[in-house]
Amino acid sequence: MSAQPSTERLAASDAGIARAAEIVRGGGLVAMPTETVYGLGANALDPIAVAKIFAAKERPTFDPLIVHVADRAALNDLLTTEALADPRIAALADALWPGPLTIVAAASASIPSLVRSGLPTVGVRIPDHPVALALIRAAGVPIAAPSANRFGRLSPTRAEHVLADLDGRIDAVIDAGATRVGVESTVVALDPGGPATLLRPGGVSLEQLQSLLAPLGGIQVAAAVQAGSTPLPAPGMTAAHYAPRAPIRLSNHSTESAAPTDDPFAGLDHCALLGIDRADLDRLEAEAKRANVPVVAALPLSEVRDPVAAAAALFDLLHRLDAALASVTNGGIVATLYPASGLGLAIADRLRRAAAASTNGAAQ
Repeated sequence: MSAQPSTERLAASDAGIARAAEIVRGGGLVAMPTETVYGLGANALDPIAVAKIFAAKERPTFDPLIVHVADRAALNDLLTTEALADPRIAALADALWPGPLTIVAAASASIPSLVRSGLPTVGVRIPDHPVALALIRAAGVPIAAPSANRFGRLSPTRAEHVLADLDGRIDAVIDAGATRVGVESTVVALDPGGPATLLRPGGVSLEQLQSLLAPLGGIQVAAAVQAGSTPLPAPGMTAAHYAPRAPIRLSNHSTESAAPTDDPFAGLDHCALLGIDRADLDRLEAEAKRANVPVVAALPLSEVRDPVAAAAALFDLLHRLDAALASVTNGGIVATLYPASGLGLAIADRLRRAAAASTNGAAQ
């Protein structure tokens, strides 16, 4: 019986990037660091390579991929002439690219149907990470890259997170340490017949988008959708997603709000805690003690309430808390729901979807 192939762990060096580019050009899969999370990259113009992404992630084909490019000139090959004429693309790109923003617009004929989940649109962005940009340039092709994890599970913000989920399933990962932003890109759809639509909150805040797009028709917010066979307009839109293996429960109590109506500790034999800040974590620990539920690990998203630090730490801390519960019975993560303004909207979104996946019994 042959051993399962292992995934190459490449350094974030010229040699490592050159090797990764060779793999991408050859139709393989490389997990690459971006400023948001690690993405699982393949040649976006090669349908067979793209199919390997879906197979490695066990990702349903109704969930489209985001295409990463190194510069705005590459959009000429990815979007239709009509889409490129939309002044909102220039307004958003001038202000926010490179950066954690994905723009969804009408796709050119060069984009394989599988990338688009059969839709007429495609999501594109320019990542703000030197290794990702160097890989795209070295490969010489646009790179389709969803998060480098099994579908529905916690997103990876370190190379070790990638390997824990995908070792042996992909060809290589470039290890550039922890990502900076820590939550996925904000996704905005540009409908030529109406206002822009926020499909997924992320590293760019809704308030920033509202300011930029106010003179250009404004922006509305899309509702979460249930997983099914109908193609989604963007990744990360299912109501249940981003789930650790342990169930996650949300406390809507904070140091200045009323107590929640539901007890997040009910029925648990062990717990791990994720607080908004140190003061909130102290409150959660006191609640766990009153509920007589042993705490196996307790971490704050930031020492003092800092949404930038919290977003950067979110997935890494959830990975750590999940690991702490692996050896106990009937354990769960109890987290305080983050205030949903600014970057906090993305943090709250990820926590809600993770909790919904736990409620449904599995990640969607």
